[in-house]
Amino acid sequence: MTAIDDPSAKTAVGLRSERGPVLGAIMLTTALIALDSTIVATAVPSIVKDVGGFSQFPWLFSIYLLTQAVTVPIYGKLSDVVGRKPMLTFGVAVFVLGSLLCGIAWSMPALIIARAVQGVGAGAVQPIGLTIIGDLYSVQERARVQGYIASVWGAASVLGPLTGGLFSEYVSWRWIFFINLPLGALALVVLRRRFVEKVEHREHRIDYSGAALLTVGCSLLILGLLEGGTAWAWRSATSALVLGGAVVALGLFLRIEQRAAEPVLPLWVFRRRILIGGNLTSLGVGAMLIGLSSYVPAFVQGVLGKGAIEAGLALGALTIGWPIAASLSGRVYMRIGFRDTALIGIAFAIVGTVLTALLPQSASIWQVAGALFITGLGMGLCSSPTVVAIQSVVGWERRGVVTGTNMFSRAMGSAVGAAVFGAIANATLISRYENAPASLTDLPRSVDGTTQALAHPGPVATYARTSLYDASHHVFLALAITVALVAVAIAMMPRKATELAFD
Repeated sequence: MTAIDDPSAKTAVGLRSERGPVLGAIMLTTALIALDSTIVATAVPSIVKDVGGFSQFPWLFSIYLLTQAVTVPIYGKLSDVVGRKPMLTFGVAVFVLGSLLCGIAWSMPALIIARAVQGVGAGAVQPIGLTIIGDLYSVQERARVQGYIASVWGAASVLGPLTGGLFSEYVSWRWIFFINLPLGALALVVLRRRFVEKVEHREHRIDYSGAALLTVGCSLLILGLLEGGTAWAWRSATSALVLGGAVVALGLFLRIEQRAAEPVLPLWVFRRRILIGGNLTSLGVGAMLIGLSSYVPAFVQGVLGKGAIEAGLALGALTIGWPIAASLSGRVYMRIGFRDTALIGIAFAIVGTVLTALLPQSASIWQVAGALFITGLGMGLCSSPTVVAIQSVVGWERRGVVTGTNMFSRAMGSAVGAAVFGAIANATLISRYENAPASLTDLPRSVDGTTQALAHPGPVATYARTSLYDASHHVFLALAITVALVAVAIAMMPRKATELAFD
């Protein structure tokens, strides 16, 4: 039974002829949130020069990730209650509003608040967009369509920093946000006119207390993981208070969800093998993405001494391999099943990450790109089938929840990965600097001085480059271990998934 032939799908979506424009609108909105995840990076110097607040600028990234992550499961549940169209429309509208506020921000605190608004809107786009794809397209078609979405993310990861730099240098950093207004408006018009869905309206009891506790608990957890070891020490009272508050809030959330008539995040999603395996896979994929996108550029620029463009091209190999494999995965999983296709993919990813971990300090840019291309192939082959698998075992009224939970797992994986890999890199650099030869008097004794040390002539730069290589190498080893754990998660999934098995 395909999604189009499924009776529940017929009542949920419009005509097949409308799918093209709707997919185009989803790809456009996905491009907007993907670009805004990376486009700010190269604009930071211009932003700080204009509005000040150098010490606060990391919050431009953290607050966006935070508000986006905590709203994903809430949007997923609400899309099952009131429909995909109103929730996606709301998310895009809030994102456009946040973009407007970012563009007119007069200070760093105002810009940080506006980025939070952007994140609240962005939290709706990816999960609901993927849910709509699950509604509109059959199991056979979804891999190809998700390949298009993966291509959008891949292009954004390469074009984002370049676009931000161009706007900042030749126009104004404010236009990296203003450009979202006409594009977002176009997506809203297409969704309003072309996306038709029929939702069976009935009385619902919204789980407000569960949603509030989930938001508070996840916010504190992600905040603690992102800022721990940076804004405050891991063993400080602040860290204990933030993480302790997260544990308490999430514990209360679990108790409430057990009794709620319509829980915002039903606990059955953590009791089904296929859903557990799919969500753990997404958790690992999120960690892999943040690890590679954060430390491959540092390796290429700091260790190999290449420029930002070459670093972007090397990372682009990952984003080329991913959509290629995702597009082709449909032909494979229709023959051998979701789990076995994902296992083949994770085998490629293991090879790619091991090759990355074995890169020498004198590696060429082509060696880096080759390892990342293989990793991208593997991630495309394992990520897309697991998303399609979890969507295929539930009906329309549960598809939003399972897709939202899967995207939430990926966001949490990124947050946890950022904290863990950052701690590994920092610990390695600190150890190297503390045990440096006494003759290197100009060598900084803190991680913050690494950039200045790399620019220093002579032995200081050589020692700093070797130290950064060791730090990157340890992160890449941790990534290889993460991929191995993802393989275990995929192996947990049943070999065969029966569509609508839980209805």
